[in-house]
Amino acid sequence: MITTIARIIRVSLKPGFRKSRTASLKDLAAIRKALLLAFEDCLNLPAQRLRLKIENAKTPSELWMLRNDIYQVISQQHDQGIAAERINGLVRVFEGWLDPKQINRIK
Repeated sequence: MITTIARIIRVSLKPGFRKSRTASLKDLAAIRKALLLAFEDCLNLPAQRLRLKIENAKTPSELWMLRNDIYQVISQQHDQGIAAERINGLVRVFEGWLDPKQINRIK
């Protein structure tokens, strides 16, 4: 029990990590906007479906999990290099909302 409490305290004290904080509607709107801008020039049916998924996501974590879908939509419209560049540009939006171990860039 004590080790569990100590682990929780260590995680909550990591700089920039807001696990215990709930994202406000304004926070979610800012994250959604960044995601939508990443593929705003993609107008096909998968992109339209993805926009709905983004609008329905309720947490930063749910939005983060849509990265692969965004990557696929962009790479179909452009190429993998552009898709990776745009996805990597989204990392800064999620810093502080996810465990830093979860945030990784596409190489």
